[in-house]
Amino acid sequence: MQFTLNGAQVDVDDAGATLLDVLRERLGVTSAKDGCSPQGQCGCCTVLVDGSPRVACVTPARRVAGREVTTVEGLEPERRDEWADALMTTGGSQCGFCTPGILLRLAALGAPGSITEEKAETALLAHLCRCTGWQTILEAATGSSRAVDHREPVAAGSRSSERASIEGRAPQRVGADVALGAGGFSEDTAPADALVAVPNAAGDWFVAETLAEARRLAGKVQGRRTTVPPVHPLELPPGEWDLTLRTTWIEPAYLEPDASWCVPGGEPSSPLANGGAFGGKVDSIAPATARRLADEHGRAVRVVLSREDTVRLGPKRPPIAAGLRADGTGIVRVVRTPGIAERIRSVLPDVEVEEVDVAGPRTSTALRAAGWAEAWVLRAALARRAGVETHEGAVAEAIFEADGSLLVRLAAGDPLDPVVLRSYAIGAAHLGLGWVTSEGIAVDGDGEVHDLTIRSFGILRAKDMPRVTVELALADRRPPVNGSDAVFAAVAAAAWLERGLPTDWPTERGTHR
Repeated sequence: MQFTLNGAQVDVDDAGATLLDVLRERLGVTSAKDGCSPQGQCGCCTVLVDGSPRVACVTPARRVAGREVTTVEGLEPERRDEWADALMTTGGSQCGFCTPGILLRLAALGAPGSITEEKAETALLAHLCRCTGWQTILEAATGSSRAVDHREPVAAGSRSSERASIEGRAPQRVGADVALGAGGFSEDTAPADALVAVPNAAGDWFVAETLAEARRLAGKVQGRRTTVPPVHPLELPPGEWDLTLRTTWIEPAYLEPDASWCVPGGEPSSPLANGGAFGGKVDSIAPATARRLADEHGRAVRVVLSREDTVRLGPKRPPIAAGLRADGTGIVRVVRTPGIAERIRSVLPDVEVEEVDVAGPRTSTALRAAGWAEAWVLRAALARRAGVETHEGAVAEAIFEADGSLLVRLAAGDPLDPVVLRSYAIGAAHLGLGWVTSEGIAVDGDGEVHDLTIRSFGILRAKDMPRVTVELALADRRPPVNGSDAVFAAVAAAAWLERGLPTDWPTERGTHR
């Protein structure tokens, strides 16, 4: 089979593969990312076919025979650089995993600044971006005059990357090449001749020469979205309370599935290659598995988790059920998790913490501000003010304005790069608002997760997000600290207060699915 890739003719065997398989596994084009394959729901693998956007993971390769396929590498250099610069200027790229696909879809509509917000929001319905909160991407597309409150071009230098690393709590680099997908993700840097290892639903590992063969041996089954609604795994503690809250299981939903590779006797690559995954990969099984299998097989081994695998095997933030009195005393029930009680009591010292054993996915305090954020939300609700101060010294406040827009004030030490810090604050606002209003996954009584598709997690779309204005303490010259965790908790508190403090989250489940 022949087709044109970025202006050059290529010949590949037609073995029933998808276009994404052909691009990544056979031709080594790694700018097209695999975020959910073959669900066709995240948009990270978007390419242009004869100039029109296509999701490569659900496009049979045979359908592009004789046609022209364009990835970001094949865009005209001036056009490609123009879009990368626009995303850099607004902070519309963070880890860079989703941006190549988004860039291609938006580039098919026109130049940065020439696209209406309505058209951009419609285009982004085909995509998921978990980092940015969408607004900065829309600003790059529309050239909005309200784009950056503290406009400074992002310099791809140490201060920008330092701020990104502080916010992501993992090494992270800022640069135009990152926006084009060259962030150095583990899956993109594996040796071409590495064996591929994937798990099945039971956690057994299958190793083969190719990803397609390994997935066939493992019996990979397409994930599904259940019709069963999320349930709250914990009952409220008995008593008379002035404030009650129950949260459910939610999926971290970082875009890059866990991956690592290792050579025999070597050190495995980090699944945190250019992003912290909101803490979801801190104890990923991928690196240790890659090392063990490389030593067993005497060859480099690449470990690849599918979207379904990350949902089944990845950690979740521990659900809570809390009852508080106005004086800050009460009981917080939480799914048993090492370290969670200390996190809660660090903010609510007068509550009793009851850890409860519950059938369900594994939990971790490594998830973004787990336990600490829940406690601050309760504390802020009692005070009727969505203000948060972290133990590191970041201070954040969130206010919903009369027009529905959101104002965030943040002091996080030396901003280092205001555009980067603002981008992370908006991204954290997106996560905090979604946590309260729309996010949740179904987990049955045996602890099995039933929502395995990326669109079933309830993540807010671009068109669902209110306008966010971020006011930064630009004159703050204290040492820089993480500010986005404080914004996450403050926005969650503000959203809960705005909705009248209903007991059960998510408050509007189904509205955005």
